Amino acid sequence: MIDEGRPLFLQIAEAIEESILDGTLVEDGQAPSTNELAAFYRINPATAAKGVALLTDKGILLKRRGIGMFVAAGARSILLAERRTTFAERYIDPLIAEARTLGLGPDDLAALLRERSAPIGDAGSTASTEGSSA
Repeated sequence: MIDEGRPLFLQIAEAIEESILDGTLVEDGQAPSTNELAAFYRINPATAAKGVALLTDKGILLKRRGIGMFVAAGARSILLAERRTTFAERYIDPLIAEARTLGLGPDDLAALLRERSAPIGDAGSTASTEGSSA
């Protein structure tokens, strides 16, 4: 899991985010402690603490004094909203720019998305439907 080319604290934060998104860590549930993260990933506790602090600053984790770290209520929604924004910036915006270059409009893009996302078994039925309307 550790990618030598990226800061470890970011990777720790992202791993916790993934656990929240996939349901391994639930809202209002206890999150791993800094020491647990450090032991699991075999890293310095200060590095793990930096990743946890990042999530605390974003409102994803919260500290309950004397008890530990917990996943904040609404954390999953916050993460999904961030991911949607990142997805749009990384994939949708360049897609729209290229579509404009090619003279494709929103309806053309929607048709291409439907065509490309159809299950393999539906490809034949799409072709036969198009053929019958011609």
